[in-house]
Order: sequence, then C-alpha cells, then structure tokens
Amino acid sequence: MTSPIGAEDRAALTDSIRDLLRKRSDPAAVRAAMAADGRVDRSLWTTLCTEIGVAALAVDEDHDGAGASWGEAALAVEEIGAALAPVPVLSSAVLAVGTVLAADDPDSAARLLPGLASGETIGALCWAGPQGWADPGVTANAGMLSGTADYVLDGESADVFLVLAGTDDDPAAITLHEIPASTPGVTVTALPVLDPTRALARVTFDDVPATTIASPPDLAERVRTLAWTMLSAEQVGGAARAVALTVEYTQSRSQFGRTLASFQALKHRMADMYVSVEAMRSLSGAAVAALVEGRDDAAELAAAAHAYCSEEYLRVTGEAIQLHGGIGITWEHDIGLFFKRANADAQLFGRPHEALAEISLQ
Repeated sequence: MTSPIGAEDRAALTDSIRDLLRKRSDPAAVRAAMAADGRVDRSLWTTLCTEIGVAALAVDEDHDGAGASWGEAALAVEEIGAALAPVPVLSSAVLAVGTVLAADDPDSAARLLPGLASGETIGALCWAGPQGWADPGVTANAGMLSGTADYVLDGESADVFLVLAGTDDDPAAITLHEIPASTPGVTVTALPVLDPTRALARVTFDDVPATTIASPPDLAERVRTLAWTMLSAEQVGGAARAVALTVEYTQSRSQFGRTLASFQALKHRMADMYVSVEAMRSLSGAAVAALVEGRDDAAELAAAAHAYCSEEYLRVTGEAIQLHGGIGITWEHDIGLFFKRANADAQLFGRPHEALAEISLQ
C-alpha cells in the first residue's frame, strides 16, 4: 500500500515539525526535560499531537487518525531524532500504535487507537527480558501476568502497557496483553540510562489480570521489523544533525589563523561523514518503503537498516566528537548527547550482530 500523502504535503509536514522543534526543543529545553517528571517533555508532546498530529500519522481515519502511513511517521521520527526531543514518539506513536495495528484485532483497535492517536494516552510496549528482546521477561497464564519487562521505553510516563508475554509451558509462544499502568500489582522502576534524552524503565507484574488481545503468531517479528525500521529513521536524523553541528563548529573555530573548516584533512573527514549519512538515509528509506508496501523483504531490509545505521551513527558521532576537540567530551556541548544516543540506539530491540544473524537466516 502506498501513502495517500503527496510530496508537497510530506514536505510541509517535515517543515512544520522542524519549525516547532526549533522553537520548543532547543538544547536548554531538552536538558530541562531530562530532569522532568517521567523524563519527557509532556508539553511539547501535547503540542506535537494536537497541532501537527504526529501520533496519528500511522492510524487510519476510522480510528481518529490522519490516515497517512509509516512513511510519514518516519519523517516525524527523523526530525524528532535530529532534535533529541524527549517525547514518546518511538514508544507510543510507533511501538504501541504499531503493535495494536499488527495485532489486527478490531475490538482492541477501537479501544486503544483513538487515545494513542490524539496523544491523550501514552502507550508503552513491555517486551524484553533481562537478556534483551529475544525472550520476553513476562509470562501469561490464564490472563494473569507475572515477571519483569526490562528496557521499557517511556515506561514512567505510560498510561497503558502493551505486553508481549510468553507462557510457562512455551516461552516462545508469545501472546499480547493490555493493562492500565495504574493497575495494582504493576510496579514501574526508572532505570539509569546512558542516553539521558530517552527514559527507560523496568516494569514488574505481580500476578495481575490483563486483557488478552488476539494476535497473529508472528506478532513479535512484525513488531521488530517496525521497530528496527523506524529506529533507523531516527538514527538518520541524529547523524545528520551531528554532521551539521560539526560543520558549524569547524567554521566558527580558528587555528593558525584559519578556520578549522578550511583544512583539507578536516574537509575530507566531514565529507566522509556526509556520505555515511546519505547511505544511511538510502537504506532506511528502502526499509520504510518495504514496510509501507507490505513487501516480503521488509524484515530483511529492517535488519539491514538496523545493522548499518547503528554502525554508521556510532562512527559519525565518534568522528564528530573528535572534530570538536576537547569541548566535544564536556557535558555542556550537545554533540556528546548525540554520541550517547548513537550508542544506546544500537542496543535497542536486538543488537546489530543479532540483526545480521537475522539476515543470514533469510
């Protein structure tokens, strides 16, 4: 299925998000949100949802969405990644919405999607066990959830949890469940993080009742394909911004009577960084297109995008740190935040070498 949104509307969407983030998510605002309740900028998220409809982009009009596609959602994720804006776009507008859509259950869609699309409800996906996303950390028996989900994105801010759970009899048989975050027996613990612009939590379920959502047996694979694809769009945005910050810095600093940007060796390094970003953009774009069109190679391209974009985001931000010199490793300069985001992103939903293993099995 192709997107119903034309090129001009897509450009207008990108410009609107970029302009809003420039005004409302400058470095000072980002750093303030790191210490805010839930470690998110709730005011910015409300504005993104009500004025631009960021959370509604992938939701169909029958459920109060914008009726666009994951292609438009990827544009939003890229811009938010470029600003490092601490808002629950990946957790709620992508993972929670995407999980409900992938489940393809009419009742749960009617119940959950309108609130998620408006931004009034923040959803979070509970999936990973202590060793990562290969096996869920929560088990379900007779509709009761027990266990702990680690690395839950924006778990502190969530109103509802969607839980991918195994069973004691067959941990590999993953089922989907819905549970309000305020349910007695649900404990949310904020986790220390490498990337302070993205909140992670541990969510523990102490034999609590949940609503089971009918879903296909390959739901986890579908969600992983979506997660890796959209994460690659975020990585493109962050890497592009890291290059822009580096160019800006080298143009403003001088050495031996010349701006740093005038040195040929530094020009070459920044050109290589730019080439890396454009290669990331191409592969991420291919993965997004395959996802939107529902192609058979969507999972393979998503894994390839995760492996490549994770590696190149790390390389680009590492180069950026070096080209910034001593200030690059200080807390005061923003380039360090992008380096931390690059390292954290590479671990999400399975590490790059695990994505490569997925490709080799195709």
